[in-house]
Amino acid sequence: MKKQTAGQEQLGDFAPQFAKLNDDVLFGEVWSKESELSAHDRSMITIASIISAGNLEQLDAHLKIGKKNGITKEEIVAEITHLSFYAGWPKAWSAFNRAKEIWTE
Repeated sequence: MKKQTAGQEQLGDFAPQFAKLNDDVLFGEVWSKESELSAHDRSMITIASIISAGNLEQLDAHLKIGKKNGITKEEIVAEITHLSFYAGWPKAWSAFNRAKEIWTE
């Protein structure tokens, strides 16, 4: 897995400890343990969590990461459709709008 540097790049000057935890612990230690969960599965879980919580500001980045991690159009459509009944129709609608753009790029 490619070294994550988004924390340092976006928040390093403002919140250096948070940036370090993001890059070194969350992505460097947790996401990199592919012997437990593949990057594909971690992306599916993360996307579901973001949609369910309504944290749509982060959704775009994680949909792009998920696509790079091998999530297919059919899988993302099935995931969002399934989530719509548990997380809410408006959240699913918003997620579909973002996913549609990313999977047609």
